[in-house]
Amino acid sequence: MKVSLEQTEKLLCGNHSFTQIGLSMMMTRMRGAYAKDPSPEVLTKSMEELNLFFDKFKSLVEKDYSVIAQL
Repeated sequence: MKVSLEQTEKLLCGNHSFTQIGLSMMMTRMRGAYAKDPSPEVLTKSMEELNLFFDKFKSLVEKDYSVIAQL
């Protein structure tokens, strides 16, 4: 389960819904940060944080990841 920079940007610029509340909360925070500073550094940091989250909570986010994988 790895998210690319392209997928991360689509997530941060889009309005996708997730079943896992922790992922939804994290995405809301990341979208706000990216809206304030849409730099490559913020995008890379967001991608890294998403990948850490998916690695840690694989079993909880499988359904949401399948949606992200199609982006």
